[in-house]
Amino acid sequence: MYSLRLAVLSAILMSAIACSGGNSSPTTAPSPTPSPTPSPTPAPVGPSSSVTIPVGAATLGRGAYTPDDLSVAVGTTVTWMNTDAVAHTSTSDTPGWDSGIVAPGGQFSFAFPTAGTFSYHCAIHPGMIGTVVVR
Repeated sequence: MYSLRLAVLSAILMSAIACSGGNSSPTTAPSPTPSPTPSPTPAPVGPSSSVTIPVGAATLGRGAYTPDDLSVAVGTTVTWMNTDAVAHTSTSDTPGWDSGIVAPGGQFSFAFPTAGTFSYHCAIHPGMIGTVVVR
């Protein structure tokens, strides 16, 4: 009986080896497909300009945004950069934009799609005022 089992087991093993092409070496797992490399973020399209909020801006009134009167072309993106030690905003006097709180070291950008004169202020420090003229 033992020899019959051994013969059956041998036959099964021989059949398995024959089906695998006789290759008894261990198979290696296929290498994983590499993930696609992310594309770089495209540069902003169109012209840009910046306004700095300097240290002590809350007490500078019209000089709280540098420059306080900025003239740009239609389609320009303006970026307000807060270099002060306290939070500020860039808030349009009419419906247009509102940066919300811009923390120290933070920035806010807005693209001007139409021509016009746009006055703005800091909602936290109302004495801080500026103007963007879009031509």
